[in-house]
Amino acid sequence: MSKLKNDTFIRALLREPTPYTPVWLMRQAGRYLPEYNQTRARAGNFLALCKNPDLATEVTLQPLARYALDAAIVFSDILTIPDAMGLGLYFAEGEGPRFERPLREEWEIRDLTAPDPATHLRYVLDTVSQVRRSLAGSVPLIGFSGSPFTLACYMIEGRGSSDFATVKKMLYERPDLLHRILEINTQAVIAYLNAQIEAGAQAVMLFDTWGGMLSQAAYHEFSLAYLRRIIAGLTRAREGLRVPSIVFTKGGGGWLESIAATGCDAVGLDWTVDIGAARARVGMRVALQGNLDPAILLSSPQVVQREAAAILASYGKGSGHVFNLGHGISQHTPPENVAALIETVRTTSVAYH
Repeated sequence: MSKLKNDTFIRALLREPTPYTPVWLMRQAGRYLPEYNQTRARAGNFLALCKNPDLATEVTLQPLARYALDAAIVFSDILTIPDAMGLGLYFAEGEGPRFERPLREEWEIRDLTAPDPATHLRYVLDTVSQVRRSLAGSVPLIGFSGSPFTLACYMIEGRGSSDFATVKKMLYERPDLLHRILEINTQAVIAYLNAQIEAGAQAVMLFDTWGGMLSQAAYHEFSLAYLRRIIAGLTRAREGLRVPSIVFTKGGGGWLESIAATGCDAVGLDWTVDIGAARARVGMRVALQGNLDPAILLSSPQVVQREAAAILASYGKGSGHVFNLGHGISQHTPPENVAALIETVRTTSVAYH
């Protein structure tokens, strides 16, 4: 494998000196790009796009053809694992993901098993390999998974929810059942991320999208404990190089110290946290990734420049910052605002290094 031509992202995650602050965006391959929408139309639907390695590779690379990003992230979905478990993933138009067979009965939960990624998630691994070859060492490739708790939210509820009441009811009434699901999910995520690393991913990220809706005690027991186990089970190096890990709990600002103590290399921040304050709390232990409010990208290039500069200033001098959004990019984002963001970070951040 060729050496990386641009390893700024990896070095920032490992808190090594970099010439500028690297930048990539959550959901950077997505509906805000006209070229993505064209490829998705060719695929037929979102799930067909995910399961076609040629087309998934194409959309993974699209934002890198347009912008000077410092990393690619494999195009996939967090719900590939429960789909591979046989829960029947489908996407209702305009309504997001649904499962035909959500986990409600005790026997279903007892029968749950972790899928073998080499068999049931081969299409993701093929995409990872293909993207890695196509990148030809230009920038690193990020693999990812949903966290055990976030996956469980969809697996139990059967769809997205504003309060995940069914999940929380199980958490308090039958914690044994929820722990059983989380145990299997943890085994599945470790196998899946290690398979992505084996296929060529050079960093991995855990998306704990719904961990932030838990109480302090429930977060530590039902989300964080399993994140810690995943980090401990990951392949730490491949091809003689470290494979850094990022943990992102949306709404996790109150628990940054606990997240930093999981053993991850970087903590992802949502936009509700001041990155300078976060650095003061945990920056000696981990790198930080974030954390522009994605809604800012709906405004104008001038506003984007101002707000991005404010985040860089808040983080301050030194390495260990990967610039990103505080959550995924909105489909309504004008592409020229993304161009303004990437350009601002690349030029303005030099002064801090």
